[in-house]
Amino acid sequence: MFPNLYEKVTVLACEGRSWSCSAHGFAPLVPAALAILSCAWLWRSTKFTKLNPPLPPGPPGLPILGNLPFIKPDLHHYFTELSQIYGPIFKLQLGTKICVVINSPSLAKQVLKDQDAIFANRDLPAAAIVGTFGGLDIAWRPNGPDLNRLRKLVIREIMSKRSLDACYELRRREIRQMVKDIHRKIGSPVNLGEQVAQTTVKVMISTLWGGSSERSSDLIELRKRLDEFVRLFLAPNISDIFPVLAPFDLQGIVSKSKKHISWFYGIFESVIMNRLKIGDDGKKIVDEINKDFLQQMLELNLRGDDKSFLSINELKAVLLDMMVGGTDTIPTTVEWAMTELLRHPDIMRKLVEELDTVVEKQNMLEESHLPRLLYLDAVVKETLRLHPVIPLLLPHTPSQTSFVAGYTIPKHSRIFINAWALQRDPKLWNDPLRFQPERFLKGLGNQGNSFQYLPFGSGRRVCVGLALAEKMVSILLGALLHSFEWEMPQGTHPDIQEKFGVVLKKKESLVAIPFARLSNPEQYK
Repeated sequence: MFPNLYEKVTVLACEGRSWSCSAHGFAPLVPAALAILSCAWLWRSTKFTKLNPPLPPGPPGLPILGNLPFIKPDLHHYFTELSQIYGPIFKLQLGTKICVVINSPSLAKQVLKDQDAIFANRDLPAAAIVGTFGGLDIAWRPNGPDLNRLRKLVIREIMSKRSLDACYELRRREIRQMVKDIHRKIGSPVNLGEQVAQTTVKVMISTLWGGSSERSSDLIELRKRLDEFVRLFLAPNISDIFPVLAPFDLQGIVSKSKKHISWFYGIFESVIMNRLKIGDDGKKIVDEINKDFLQQMLELNLRGDDKSFLSINELKAVLLDMMVGGTDTIPTTVEWAMTELLRHPDIMRKLVEELDTVVEKQNMLEESHLPRLLYLDAVVKETLRLHPVIPLLLPHTPSQTSFVAGYTIPKHSRIFINAWALQRDPKLWNDPLRFQPERFLKGLGNQGNSFQYLPFGSGRRVCVGLALAEKMVSILLGALLHSFEWEMPQGTHPDIQEKFGVVLKKKESLVAIPFARLSNPEQYK
């Protein structure tokens, strides 16, 4: 047993997505690690043996490692398979961490609404701790008055309709540029995933701090670092699985995260200093150029009272939240939507007809058109149902031991909501694997109040960027379809194979061929 266990712990302590490497580099550390882990496992085993009510059911595991050796790569599929064996709530033991998976809307309601105050905390991965000043942002900050204040500020002051409308021209500029760039490639294959991702980064930069002159090399570097930062969040980290080993940072994830954070915060500090100036009275004031998010947040920093004050560190943490949250999820949703529309030409025709009726061919699509584009909205919602960008949501953790469905949920356990399974459950949805936007024309929304549909989460942790995400996905998708006709390259078909991660992306990027459909060439300039 111990040689195999030695191997397992060594593999977990190594760097790389494959979780495999030579054991020699960590050989001196493994015996000590095993001794510490053995003591921790014995203590936890004794602690939870006689619980009443018991822990949720779950598959058997090994000493110390628990279920780690048996985890399958596509967690959303794996969790769905286990729910068919153990029921709508089950547990896994991942090292010293107890994980509970929820697979039914009634139990999701208990966690996200009925006991929301208890379950509204986060289980911070080591990478997130160093990346957010210890959890000063919205995504990872512990539940409490400070989180409530920050969420209210962002929703009321930054994500309000007034604030989003104020920086619309910044988004409009970059979307017009996307249309222009695609028009240059008429009749040639376009990597839509890459094209939309590049545009989204530009739109986010414009929206956040009004930037528009970033060099291509700078954008490539920004995207590369964002991708790496997200990868570090999701990488299997022995420090998260066995917190007692966190001080050793065996995989170097914390040190690598610190390097990326320093780079991002260097950019943020530069744009902040460029925006501030000193008035005649010696006080800092905002140099009002564009009504972008940075300006709005700086006004809160300089003029806010106790209830509306935003510290500079909070400002930088929120900027990073928005960059990380928007640059991956928005283009991924657009790419999935285009994939489904190319697989269903009849639905694409219906959507294009709506665009021609509401926008008309002689005009360009504007955000002001969106409230009347009901079928476009339904297509976006149906895309998020079949392909939720964060299939397991961000994990919750209870601040105290609680009870769900007659089972004990220990304090500080990790709670996953399997949104992917809920949104494809045949007991909840008619013909769930069929792409059918019409089901959303009946009023089912995405505000987190229907616990069979949770693409943005629910309760105190519902996504604060929901309003911006909806606008961005709709305007990008609408612009692609209003300005161009799309065909697949000869001999290819749009596939729906997934690549699991924090964000559920397509396994292969979507490549399609655009053809101009607007009669006036000036509309492409």
